[in-house]
Order: sequence, then C-alpha cells, then structure tokens
Amino acid sequence: MADYLIIIIAVVAAAVISATLTHFLNTRSSFGKLRRAEEEARRLVGDAKKEAEINKKEAILEAKDEWYKQKVGFERELQAKKSEFNKLEKRLVEKEINLDRKVDILNKKESNYQSREKNLQHRERGITTREKELEKLITDQNRQLERIAGMSAEEAKKVLMENLIGEAKIAAAATIKEIKDQAEATAEKEAKEIIVSAIYRCAADHTVESTVSVVSLPSDEMKGRIIGREGRNIRSFETSTGIDVIVDDTPEAVLLSGYDPVRREIARMALEKLVVDGRIHPTRIEEVVEKAQKEMEMMVREAGEQACFELGIHGLHADIVNLMGQLNYRTSYGQNVLQHSKEVAMLCGLMAAELGLDDDTAKRAGFLHDIGKAIDRETEGTHTQIGMEFLKKYNEHEYIINAVGSHHGDIPQESAYAVLVQAADAISGSRPGARREPLEGYIKRLEKLEELADSFKGVSKAYAIQAGREIRVIVEHKELDDLGASILAGDIAKRIEGEMEYPGQIKVTVIRETRAIEYAR
Repeated sequence: MADYLIIIIAVVAAAVISATLTHFLNTRSSFGKLRRAEEEARRLVGDAKKEAEINKKEAILEAKDEWYKQKVGFERELQAKKSEFNKLEKRLVEKEINLDRKVDILNKKESNYQSREKNLQHRERGITTREKELEKLITDQNRQLERIAGMSAEEAKKVLMENLIGEAKIAAAATIKEIKDQAEATAEKEAKEIIVSAIYRCAADHTVESTVSVVSLPSDEMKGRIIGREGRNIRSFETSTGIDVIVDDTPEAVLLSGYDPVRREIARMALEKLVVDGRIHPTRIEEVVEKAQKEMEMMVREAGEQACFELGIHGLHADIVNLMGQLNYRTSYGQNVLQHSKEVAMLCGLMAAELGLDDDTAKRAGFLHDIGKAIDRETEGTHTQIGMEFLKKYNEHEYIINAVGSHHGDIPQESAYAVLVQAADAISGSRPGARREPLEGYIKRLEKLEELADSFKGVSKAYAIQAGREIRVIVEHKELDDLGASILAGDIAKRIEGEMEYPGQIKVTVIRETRAIEYAR
C-alpha cells in the first residue's frame, strides 16, 4: 500500500515537475520569438529607411535630370529665337539700305525729270514762238498768192478738187472699159475651162458651229444633285468628260458646253443616264462616263461602216472609218459633215461616170475630202492640210490626197478628181436647205448688208434679196451718172468683202437708168 502510495506521489511529482519544465520552456521560447520579431522589425525598418533614402536620392536625381533637360531645351529654343531675330534684323537692315538706295535713285530721277521738264518747257516756248512765226509767214504767203491768183484759198481748193475728181472718173471709166473689153475677148476661150470645172464656186470655210447641248431634267431639284456637296459631283463630271456643265436659271435643263462634239455627245449620254438612274456621286459618274465612251466608240464605228456600205467604198483602214464616223457629230453651218461627205461622194461618182473617169476613185476622194475636220481641234493647221497628212500615213492614192488638200484652193489641183471634189463640195454646201444659220444672225446679216449699201453717197434705198445673196441698190440719178453707178457697184462689193462674213457670193446690182453689176467673191 505504502509502495503504491509512493508510486502515486512519485507520478504526481513527476507530472508537476514536467508541467513546470514545460511552462518554463514555453516561456523561454516565447521570449526568443519576441526577440527575433523585434530584431526582424528593426531590420525591416532599417531596410525601409535605406530604400526610402535610395528612392529619395533617385527622385532627386530624376528631378535634376529633368530640370537639366528643360534647361537645355529652353537654351536651344532661346538660341533659335536669337538666331531668327538676328536674321530678321539683318533683313531689316538690308531692306533699310535698299530703301535708302531707292530713295537716292528716285531723288536723282526726280532731279533729272525736273531738269528735263525745264528743258522741255524751254523748248516748248521756243516751238510756240516758231509756230507763231511760221503761221505769220504762211498767212503772208497766202495773201500774196491770193493777190496774184485773184481768188481765195477756198476757191482754189474747190477748183483743184473738181479737176482731180474729173480726172479720176475718166481714168476709172477707161480702166473699167478696158477690163470689160478684155473679158469679152477671152470669154470664149475661158468658157471651156468653166464648163470642165462644172461651174463650181468657191465656198468659204464656216467656223460657226453648235458648241452647246441641252439636257432636260425631270425637276429643278436635280440641279442640286448634279452639283453635289461643295460642287464635287459637277467637278468630277467635268474632269471625266472634259466638257463644261452650265447650271443657270433655265427651268428643268442644264447646258453642256465644249468644242469637241464627240466628247459633248458622250457627256450628254452620261448625264442623261445619271439623271434616270438617280445615283449621282463621283464613283458612279466615272463608271457611267466610261460606259458612255464605249457606247460612243461603237456608235462612231457603226456610223463610219454604214456610210462606207451605202457608198460601196471598200478597203478603208479602220482608223479612217472611225474618223469618218466622228464626223456624224460635227456640223458646218448646221449641215452634218458626215452626210455632207456622203453627198459629195455621190455627186463625184455621178459626174465621174458622165466624164468617163473612175467613179470609185471619185467617190473615195469625195467621201474623204473633209476627214481633217475630225481632228482639226487636236492638230494645228487647216482641215485640208491635216487631212492630207493623215491620208499619207495610210498610203491613199495621190489623186485622193491632192483632192483632199485642194478642194478649197489651198494647193494646185493635179487631177480631174480634185476639180470634181471641189465642184461637188460647192454644190452640196450651197443647195437649198443644206446649211442653216440662226434666225437672229440671218436678220442681222441682212440688216448689215442694207446698212452698208445705204452708207454710200447718192444711194436712195438698198434691198437685200435672195436670202442675202443679192443686194439691189437704187441710186439718185441726179447725183450719180452711169459711170458713177458702175464705180459704186465695185466700191460696195469691196466693202462687203472686207467687212462682212457670208456664205458663197453676194451679187451687187446698182440701178439707175442702166444697171451696173459686180460680184463680191
């Protein structure tokens, strides 16, 4: 029992001792951890202080570096400003020097002008004095002449003028009679040449052509869409076509203006398609214009081929056919040039058959005589010269080339075919209804013709008849004799030739007791 009790006591003692030792060890371990934590905290605080010091130094260095950079930039900018100011100062100094020089030059010029003005005034006074002396001498001489001659100066002038006019009339009448006698003597000889040349007349070139096409619009609202925002649509259209678009107050219509009829027709086709489609913007405009160009190329080629087929002309180069097709869109005094060329070709063929010449060559020459008009706006020179040079490139017959170049008398005619082409061209251009001109221009031409004839002394009344191809002048028989009427006809014809533009010729008929006729050719 005692042993058992001892064992229990020993166990309790051991437990107490173990608990005491455990508590002591735990307390000691806690103090160690605390010390380590404090040491770690002190180390962290030290590291933080070191890092803060490093960051502070780095911030100071960065601030100094930025300040230095700004300082350098400011100094550079300041230096550039100083350099610019120095340049401006130099320029101002140079300008000031130049102005001073100019002022000196102007002062010198002013002094020179003043001296010259004084000299001129001195000379003017001398000239005035001399003029007075001369007038006095002339007056004295005239008085002496009047005293010697027994008549005044006005009477002497009148007598002299009457003598000169009488001599001039006699000389003019003699010259006119001589010319008429010579013409009558050679009339029979020249008649054969006139018959061979088919009594052709020289028709002058007419440059007045239609340069404007009108495109109808469904409403005036479409004008704004054609112009586009800030004008971009109309600029794109004009750039793509090369034709000017005129948008004015004309209701529901715009005008297309240009000297190239083919381009103007392309522009008309393209604009009509755009108006129908309704989608008008730069990209769409370029697409439609390109399609219109392709359609026009096809139409031109078909027009040329159709004309060749109708005339029975074969073997023409494709380029020549295309150029002839372009003439379908060009007019001369309202006459379609392609139709005119076809008409000339047919006339040449008929006349050649009657004269026993090759009608195919004659038709070919007549058909091609105005080919230069298709490209005369792109090349310098007359349409006859341009047509000759163009046909030479394609080895056309020399007779045809000469006929093209000579149908307006620019070069000598080398064959009968050239004469036929000139005659047929005159016939086609002068036949009734072939050519037209605006009513306003027609009326102005007739009024100008009558006004010109009325301006001559002795004319009672002038009448333009035969659509302006003849002017009949009624003169006062008391003021003009037969010789004066003949002279008046020639004077009026010369004035018409020099001051007016007209197709063909104008017959001038002066009517008194007799009629004297001259032609303005």
